[in-house]
Amino acid sequence: MMDVKEKSHRLPKEFYRGEISVAFTLCLKGDVQAFIKHEMISMFTDILTSAVIKESCIVPVYCFMPNHQHIIITGTCIDSNIWKAIVSYKQKTGFWMSVNKPEIEW
Repeated sequence: MMDVKEKSHRLPKEFYRGEISVAFTLCLKGDVQAFIKHEMISMFTDILTSAVIKESCIVPVYCFMPNHQHIIITGTCIDSNIWKAIVSYKQKTGFWMSVNKPEIEW
């Protein structure tokens, strides 16, 4: 049997810096329908806002679907770090899920 290795979909980290926009799709494991309650979406939106502000970014558009999320993050200056913003967001929301909804994971 042959091992299948998935090709990396990420660019080098330096491509996520500066005044650029990057689109992300974040999927939940196991096709869980978690983004259907306003309280969870509100919590994740607050965490996203905090993460992007810290890295000098904005989110011009995002969309929560029942089992995934689309986000566009835009750097507002040459020091913006979109990679750090999305990693921070996933870590903080992942921790929140582990405490509040342990059956759900990214």
